[in-house]
Amino acid sequence: MVVVSEWLDLVGLDLMRQIPGELLYEPEWWAHEEILKHGIRNAQGLVIRNNTRVTQEVLDEAPLLKVIGRLGVGLENINIKACHNRQVQVVYARGANAIPVVEYVLGALLYGMRPWLDWARQTKAGTWQRQLGGRELNGKTLGIIGLGDIGSRVARAARTLGMKVEAFDPHLAPFHALIADGTVSPVTNVEDLVERVDALTIHAPLKPDTYHMLNQVTMARFKTDAILINTARGALIDEAALLSLMEENRLGAVFLDVRESEPPALPDPLTRFEKIVLTPHLAGLTYEAQARTTALVLEDVTRVLAGRPPRSPVRFLP
Repeated sequence: MVVVSEWLDLVGLDLMRQIPGELLYEPEWWAHEEILKHGIRNAQGLVIRNNTRVTQEVLDEAPLLKVIGRLGVGLENINIKACHNRQVQVVYARGANAIPVVEYVLGALLYGMRPWLDWARQTKAGTWQRQLGGRELNGKTLGIIGLGDIGSRVARAARTLGMKVEAFDPHLAPFHALIADGTVSPVTNVEDLVERVDALTIHAPLKPDTYHMLNQVTMARFKTDAILINTARGALIDEAALLSLMEENRLGAVFLDVRESEPPALPDPLTRFEKIVLTPHLAGLTYEAQARTTALVLEDVTRVLAGRPPRSPVRFLP
Protein backbone atom coordinates (compact mmCIF):
# COMPACT_ATOMS: atom_id res chain seq x y z
CA MET A 1 0.00 0.00 0.00
CA VAL A 2 1.15 3.53 -0.83
CA VAL A 3 -0.27 6.51 1.08
CA VAL A 4 -0.42 10.01 -0.39
CA SER A 5 -0.87 12.46 2.49
CA GLU A 6 -1.06 15.75 0.56
CA TRP A 7 -2.90 17.10 -2.46
CA LEU A 8 -2.36 16.00 -6.03
CA ASP A 9 -3.82 17.55 -9.15
CA LEU A 10 -5.91 15.28 -11.37
CA VAL A 11 -3.01 14.51 -13.70
CA GLY A 12 -0.78 13.66 -10.76
CA LEU A 13 -3.41 11.49 -9.16
CA ASP A 14 -3.94 9.58 -12.41
CA LEU A 15 -0.19 9.03 -12.67
CA MET A 16 0.10 7.92 -9.06
CA ARG A 17 -2.64 5.33 -9.58
CA GLN A 18 -0.17 3.48 -11.82
CA ILE A 19 1.68 2.26 -8.72
CA PRO A 20 1.08 -1.48 -8.35
CA GLY A 21 -1.13 -2.35 -5.40
CA GLU A 22 -3.41 -0.22 -3.23
CA LEU A 23 -3.20 3.59 -3.32
CA LEU A 24 -4.66 5.49 -0.40
CA TYR A 25 -5.13 9.19 -1.25
CA GLU A 26 -5.74 11.23 1.91
CA PRO A 27 -4.73 14.84 1.15
CA GLU A 28 -5.56 16.13 4.65
CA TRP A 29 -3.62 13.59 6.71
CA TRP A 30 -0.55 15.86 6.81
CA ALA A 31 -2.40 18.12 9.27
CA HIS A 32 -3.25 15.31 11.71
CA GLU A 33 -0.18 13.42 12.91
CA GLU A 34 -2.07 10.82 14.97
CA ILE A 35 -4.32 9.98 12.03
CA LEU A 36 -1.27 9.82 9.75
CA LYS A 37 0.60 7.49 12.10
CA HIS A 38 -2.39 5.17 12.33
CA GLY A 39 -3.00 5.27 8.57
CA ILE A 40 0.53 4.31 7.48
CA ARG A 41 0.94 1.26 9.74
CA ASN A 42 0.58 -1.06 6.76
CA ALA A 43 2.09 1.26 4.17
CA GLN A 44 5.17 0.38 2.15
CA GLY A 45 5.31 3.81 0.52
CA LEU A 46 4.48 7.36 1.58
CA VAL A 47 4.21 10.26 -0.89
CA ILE A 48 4.32 13.80 0.53
CA ARG A 49 4.91 17.46 -0.25
CA ASN A 50 6.39 19.94 2.22
CA ASN A 51 3.67 19.87 4.88
CA THR A 52 3.84 16.27 6.10
CA ARG A 53 6.31 15.97 8.97
CA VAL A 54 8.14 12.65 8.79
CA THR A 55 9.53 12.41 12.30
CA GLN A 56 11.08 9.53 14.21
CA GLU A 57 7.69 9.01 15.87
CA VAL A 58 5.94 8.75 12.50
CA LEU A 59 8.51 6.24 11.24
CA ASP A 60 8.11 4.15 14.38
CA GLU A 61 4.46 3.61 13.46
CA ALA A 62 5.28 2.37 9.94
CA PRO A 63 7.27 -0.86 10.27
CA LEU A 64 6.67 -1.87 6.64
CA LEU A 65 7.72 1.45 5.12
CA LYS A 66 10.31 1.14 2.35
CA VAL A 67 10.21 4.48 0.55
CA ILE A 68 9.18 8.11 0.99
CA GLY A 69 8.56 10.10 -2.19
CA ARG A 70 8.94 13.86 -1.85
CA LEU A 71 6.97 15.80 -4.48
CA GLY A 72 9.52 18.60 -4.61
CA VAL A 73 13.11 19.18 -3.57
CA GLY A 74 13.18 20.58 -0.02
CA LEU A 75 13.75 17.97 2.67
CA GLU A 76 13.41 19.98 5.89
CA ASN A 77 10.21 18.14 6.83
CA ILE A 78 11.84 14.70 6.72
CA ASN A 79 14.13 13.22 9.38
CA ILE A 80 16.70 11.94 6.91
CA LYS A 81 18.91 10.40 9.60
CA ALA A 82 16.01 8.40 11.01
CA CYS A 83 15.09 7.21 7.51
CA HIS A 84 18.68 6.15 6.91
CA ASN A 85 18.78 4.24 10.18
CA ARG A 86 15.54 2.48 9.27
CA GLN A 87 16.76 1.82 5.71
CA VAL A 88 13.81 3.77 4.31
CA GLN A 89 14.72 5.25 0.93
CA VAL A 90 13.88 8.93 0.38
CA VAL A 91 13.42 9.95 -3.24
CA TYR A 92 12.59 13.33 -4.70
CA ALA A 93 11.98 15.17 -7.94
CA ARG A 94 15.43 16.50 -8.68
CA GLY A 95 15.20 19.47 -11.07
CA ALA A 96 11.54 18.92 -11.97
CA ASN A 97 10.34 22.37 -10.89
CA ALA A 98 13.45 24.36 -11.78
CA ILE A 99 12.03 25.87 -14.99
CA PRO A 100 8.93 27.53 -13.45
CA VAL A 101 10.94 28.84 -10.49
CA VAL A 102 13.42 30.46 -12.87
CA GLU A 103 10.56 31.95 -14.89
CA TYR A 104 8.98 33.29 -11.68
CA VAL A 105 12.27 34.96 -10.72
CA LEU A 106 12.67 36.51 -14.17
CA GLY A 107 9.09 37.78 -14.05
CA ALA A 108 9.72 39.31 -10.64
CA LEU A 109 12.91 40.99 -11.88
CA LEU A 110 11.17 42.44 -14.92
CA TYR A 111 8.14 43.62 -12.97
CA GLY A 112 10.28 44.96 -10.13
CA MET A 113 12.11 47.21 -12.55
CA ARG A 114 9.07 48.12 -14.64
CA PRO A 115 5.73 47.69 -12.79
CA TRP A 116 3.66 47.88 -15.92
CA LEU A 117 0.55 46.42 -14.30
CA ASP A 118 0.34 49.50 -12.06
CA TRP A 119 0.53 51.71 -15.15
CA ALA A 120 -2.16 49.61 -16.83
CA ARG A 121 -4.55 50.13 -13.90
CA GLN A 122 -3.93 53.87 -13.95
CA THR A 123 -4.44 54.03 -17.70
CA LYS A 124 -7.72 52.10 -17.48
CA ALA A 125 -8.83 54.53 -14.77
CA GLY A 126 -8.40 57.40 -17.26
CA THR A 127 -4.97 58.66 -16.25
CA TRP A 128 -2.68 59.13 -19.22
CA GLN A 129 0.57 59.76 -17.37
CA ARG A 130 3.44 59.34 -19.79
CA GLN A 131 6.60 59.80 -17.77
CA LEU A 132 9.71 57.74 -17.10
CA GLY A 133 8.86 54.06 -17.47
CA GLY A 134 11.00 52.35 -14.87
CA ARG A 135 14.53 50.97 -15.12
CA GLU A 136 16.33 48.43 -17.28
CA LEU A 137 17.74 45.10 -16.14
CA ASN A 138 20.56 45.46 -18.66
CA GLY A 139 23.73 46.50 -16.85
CA LYS A 140 22.31 45.94 -13.36
CA THR A 141 23.87 43.51 -10.89
CA LEU A 142 21.96 40.45 -9.74
CA GLY A 143 23.00 38.71 -6.56
CA ILE A 144 22.24 35.01 -6.10
CA ILE A 145 22.42 33.18 -2.78
CA GLY A 146 22.83 29.50 -3.60
CA LEU A 147 24.25 28.41 -6.94
CA GLY A 148 22.71 24.97 -7.25
CA ASP A 149 20.54 23.88 -10.14
CA ILE A 150 17.97 26.69 -9.91
CA GLY A 151 20.47 29.39 -8.97
CA SER A 152 22.69 28.42 -11.90
CA ARG A 153 19.78 28.56 -14.33
CA VAL A 154 18.81 31.99 -13.02
CA ALA A 155 22.40 33.14 -13.49
CA ARG A 156 22.49 32.06 -17.13
CA ALA A 157 19.13 33.68 -17.87
CA ALA A 158 20.12 36.93 -16.18
CA ARG A 159 23.34 37.11 -18.18
CA THR A 160 21.29 36.69 -21.35
CA LEU A 161 19.35 39.79 -20.29
CA GLY A 162 22.58 41.73 -19.93
CA MET A 163 22.88 41.61 -16.15
CA LYS A 164 26.06 41.19 -14.16
CA VAL A 165 25.77 38.23 -11.82
CA GLU A 166 27.46 37.75 -8.46
CA ALA A 167 26.81 34.82 -6.15
CA PHE A 168 27.43 33.57 -2.65
CA ASP A 169 27.45 29.87 -1.92
CA PRO A 170 29.62 28.42 0.85
CA HIS A 171 29.91 25.19 -1.13
CA LEU A 172 30.89 26.88 -4.38
CA ALA A 173 33.93 25.27 -5.95
CA PRO A 174 36.48 27.68 -7.47
CA PHE A 175 36.34 25.67 -10.71
CA HIS A 176 32.54 25.89 -11.00
CA ALA A 177 31.64 26.10 -14.69
CA LEU A 178 29.79 29.41 -14.35
CA ILE A 179 32.78 31.00 -12.65
CA ALA A 180 35.22 29.54 -15.14
CA ASP A 181 33.33 30.93 -18.13
CA GLY A 182 32.76 34.36 -16.55
CA THR A 183 29.00 34.07 -16.12
CA VAL A 184 29.20 34.50 -12.34
CA SER A 185 31.57 36.36 -10.04
CA PRO A 186 31.85 34.71 -6.60
CA VAL A 187 31.45 36.72 -3.40
CA THR A 188 32.76 35.37 -0.11
CA ASN A 189 29.97 36.46 2.24
CA VAL A 190 26.31 37.48 2.25
CA GLU A 191 26.94 40.96 3.63
CA ASP A 192 29.21 42.00 0.77
CA LEU A 193 26.84 40.49 -1.79
CA VAL A 194 23.81 42.36 -0.42
CA GLU A 195 25.73 45.63 -0.49
CA ARG A 196 26.75 45.31 -4.15
CA VAL A 197 23.57 44.23 -5.92
CA ASP A 198 20.56 45.90 -7.53
CA ALA A 199 18.49 42.74 -7.04
CA LEU A 200 18.90 39.64 -4.90
CA THR A 201 17.31 36.22 -5.35
CA ILE A 202 17.60 33.38 -2.84
CA HIS A 203 18.00 29.71 -3.76
CA ALA A 204 19.48 28.19 -0.60
CA PRO A 205 18.25 25.34 1.61
CA LEU A 206 16.99 26.02 5.12
CA LYS A 207 19.52 24.75 7.67
CA PRO A 208 20.63 25.97 11.10
CA ASP A 209 23.37 28.08 9.53
CA THR A 210 21.06 29.65 6.92
CA TYR A 211 18.13 30.45 9.24
CA HIS A 212 17.53 34.26 9.09
CA MET A 213 20.62 34.69 6.95
CA LEU A 214 18.93 37.90 5.78
CA ASN A 215 18.40 39.77 9.03
CA GLN A 216 18.46 43.30 10.39
CA VAL A 217 22.23 43.57 9.97
CA THR A 218 22.56 42.06 6.50
CA MET A 219 19.49 43.74 5.00
CA ALA A 220 20.57 47.16 6.26
CA ARG A 221 23.24 46.99 3.54
CA PHE A 222 20.70 46.91 0.68
CA LYS A 223 20.47 49.79 -1.76
CA THR A 224 17.24 51.66 -1.12
CA ASP A 225 15.81 50.65 -4.51
CA ALA A 226 17.05 47.04 -4.47
CA ILE A 227 14.73 44.17 -5.41
CA LEU A 228 14.47 41.15 -3.11
CA ILE A 229 13.08 37.79 -4.30
CA ASN A 230 12.62 34.66 -2.21
CA THR A 231 11.30 31.44 -3.75
CA ALA A 232 13.35 29.11 -1.52
CA ARG A 233 12.35 28.96 2.17
CA GLY A 234 10.60 31.67 4.16
CA ALA A 235 12.77 31.42 7.27
CA LEU A 236 15.87 32.43 5.31
CA ILE A 237 14.54 35.98 5.83
CA ASP A 238 13.83 37.50 9.24
CA GLU A 239 10.36 38.88 8.51
CA ALA A 240 10.40 41.16 11.57
CA ALA A 241 13.58 42.76 10.21
CA LEU A 242 12.05 43.00 6.73
CA LEU A 243 8.98 44.70 8.19
CA SER A 244 11.18 47.25 9.94
CA LEU A 245 13.09 47.88 6.72
CA MET A 246 9.90 48.44 4.74
CA GLU A 247 8.50 50.79 7.36
CA GLU A 248 11.61 52.91 6.84
CA ASN A 249 11.15 52.69 3.03
CA ARG A 250 14.63 51.24 2.62
CA LEU A 251 13.92 48.66 -0.07
CA GLY A 252 12.44 48.59 -3.53
CA ALA A 253 10.15 45.79 -4.66
CA VAL A 254 9.96 42.59 -2.60
CA PHE A 255 8.62 39.29 -3.96
CA LEU A 256 7.94 36.57 -1.39
CA ASP A 257 6.62 33.24 -2.60
CA VAL A 258 7.54 31.60 0.71
CA ARG A 259 6.96 32.69 4.30
CA GLU A 260 8.31 31.89 7.75
CA SER A 261 4.91 30.41 8.62
CA GLU A 262 2.73 29.02 5.88
CA PRO A 263 0.09 30.23 5.70
CA PRO A 264 1.06 33.34 7.68
CA ALA A 265 -0.97 34.36 10.70
CA LEU A 266 -3.61 37.03 10.13
CA PRO A 267 -3.51 39.97 10.16
CA ASP A 268 -0.35 39.79 8.08
CA PRO A 269 1.66 43.02 8.53
CA LEU A 270 3.50 42.58 5.23
CA THR A 271 0.26 43.03 3.28
CA ARG A 272 0.30 46.76 4.14
CA PHE A 273 3.05 47.54 1.65
CA GLU A 274 2.34 48.05 -2.04
CA LYS A 275 5.98 47.27 -2.81
CA ILE A 276 5.62 43.73 -1.44
CA VAL A 277 4.19 41.08 -3.74
CA LEU A 278 3.05 37.94 -1.90
CA THR A 279 2.22 34.62 -3.54
CA PRO A 280 1.27 31.31 -1.83
CA HIS A 281 4.35 29.12 -2.43
CA LEU A 282 3.53 28.34 -6.03
CA ALA A 283 6.60 29.45 -7.98
CA GLY A 284 7.28 25.85 -8.96
CA LEU A 285 3.66 24.73 -9.30
CA THR A 286 2.92 24.83 -13.00
CA TYR A 287 0.93 22.10 -14.73
CA GLU A 288 4.01 20.95 -16.58
CA ALA A 289 6.26 20.93 -13.50
CA GLN A 290 3.74 18.99 -11.45
CA ALA A 291 3.45 16.35 -14.16
CA ARG A 292 7.26 16.03 -14.26
CA THR A 293 7.49 15.95 -10.46
CA THR A 294 4.86 13.26 -10.06
CA ALA A 295 6.28 11.16 -12.88
CA LEU A 296 9.80 11.23 -11.44
CA VAL A 297 8.69 10.40 -7.90
CA LEU A 298 6.31 7.73 -9.19
CA GLU A 299 9.12 6.06 -11.11
CA ASP A 300 11.44 5.96 -8.10
CA VAL A 301 8.76 4.84 -5.64
CA THR A 302 7.86 2.02 -8.04
CA ARG A 303 11.51 1.04 -8.46
CA VAL A 304 12.09 0.83 -4.69
CA LEU A 305 8.92 -1.20 -4.11
CA ALA A 306 10.10 -3.58 -6.82
CA GLY A 307 13.47 -4.00 -5.12
CA ARG A 308 15.44 -1.87 -7.57
CA PRO A 309 17.60 1.18 -6.78
CA PRO A 310 15.98 4.62 -7.32
CA ARG A 311 17.30 7.09 -9.85
CA SER A 312 17.18 10.13 -7.52
CA PRO A 313 17.84 8.93 -3.96
CA VAL A 314 18.56 11.33 -1.11
CA ARG A 315 21.99 10.60 0.29
CA PHE A 316 22.42 10.82 4.06
CA LEU A 317 25.52 12.77 5.00
CA PRO A 318 26.42 12.30 8.70
